[in-house]
Amino acid sequence: MYIKGRYIVSACALLFIQQAMAAGMDCAKASSAVENTICANKGLYDLDAQMAAAYSKLMKSTSDTKAELKIAQRLWLKARNQCAEDVSCLNQRYRERLESLQTQWTDTLAYAPDEIDKQVMMDVQQRIEAASKVDPEFALEKTLGAFTVSLDKTSFAGIPDDDEQTHFPETIPNGVSQDEWKALIASNITGAADTGQTTYILTDLDGDGLRDLIVETYSGGTGLFWYTETWRGTGSRFIRRGAEAAPEANAETTLFYTNDRGANQAVNWIKVRGKIYAAYRDSAYGVDKVYLLNPLRINRQVPTITVQYRYQLNVPRTQANQDNTTAYELEPAVQKALAKGLSQIDKSQTTSSKPICPIPPSGPGEDDYYSFGASYYAIEPVADVPVILGDDCFIARLINWFGSYDETVGLFAQLTLRKPGSEEQAQSYTVNGRRQISQVSTSIGKAEGGAAN
Repeated sequence: MYIKGRYIVSACALLFIQQAMAAGMDCAKASSAVENTICANKGLYDLDAQMAAAYSKLMKSTSDTKAELKIAQRLWLKARNQCAEDVSCLNQRYRERLESLQTQWTDTLAYAPDEIDKQVMMDVQQRIEAASKVDPEFALEKTLGAFTVSLDKTSFAGIPDDDEQTHFPETIPNGVSQDEWKALIASNITGAADTGQTTYILTDLDGDGLRDLIVETYSGGTGLFWYTETWRGTGSRFIRRGAEAAPEANAETTLFYTNDRGANQAVNWIKVRGKIYAAYRDSAYGVDKVYLLNPLRINRQVPTITVQYRYQLNVPRTQANQDNTTAYELEPAVQKALAKGLSQIDKSQTTSSKPICPIPPSGPGEDDYYSFGASYYAIEPVADVPVILGDDCFIARLINWFGSYDETVGLFAQLTLRKPGSEEQAQSYTVNGRRQISQVSTSIGKAEGGAAN
């Protein structure tokens, strides 16, 4: 199994290459050192043929960008020719060009948001702004909840084998029609990963009266990943989203994934103005980004709603003991010093061009005074600030779980202190914060996090 979002690009490029059919250069007319080198090496000759096919396919599919494509190809040929007889150099040049052409090909097939999508984006923004006047903390959640659609769906689980690999059921599940079952069998449906629990959901995502397929797979691992793929129902079979860019039955084309450790991500299936979207939320300290994904198309330019927050942070007087379950009371002077440190929080200042604590004439290296240091991947470093306790300066880092927020405690975070130049164990204090929406904005651009594809 491979990690999605990292191997997919090269896999799609390979599929694009393998599907291309075109003759390589005419070696009878080879006259330069680079052409003779290519003709003498079968691997390079095959790459040349694949590149020619990819270029030709892209030229036929575009109109507005043909001139730019021709210029880019001429520049690439010039760079390629500089390799002369260097096989390794030529190999790299061809593979880089093939990957670039594949990216352009996928872009030509990608869905372009229409006027309805733009209006939906504005509808969601306006609803959040209106809701924030009543509930400035949870306006986003309540808005997405109001738009969330209860899909008329049939779901069934994959069948795991002794090696924990999930297989598509061999008998027709309850709620699946005979026509749908025939279409499923004809489509070679697989899970989104080689291992883990897989659920298959039949529901109409595009309003054409035919049910489509959602495949949700849990792959575990260090990130506790859930992957979601979609397949469009046509009646006779199901077509995997993005199949036109990577036309092979076993290719992976994840619509989105959520990481349950080291991220704060969630998805609402919403319906606005008659269209269904996967509203993918990717969160961090002070910001929620909601990407309105078209569930059955390649998403390159995505309607996005960005919700920004400001926090009122505080250090509770009652703190949990780091060494046992017994709570204790902070001394007023300590609580005041920690609160003063929090008042300096600025998310953009996780590192500083100036030392956070004064550097003594002698002691450890100066780098020890400029930041708290490395953080664990599952937490988000927000900012590093000085905290003065008595005569000692501590470097404090505010950390949280990517803006994770709940009604009881609001933002749950920690302020972790260490004394530069000391081997003493770092001290941690609980920090809570209540948030209010400060701005809601919209844009159209590339999705991030687990929605990037």
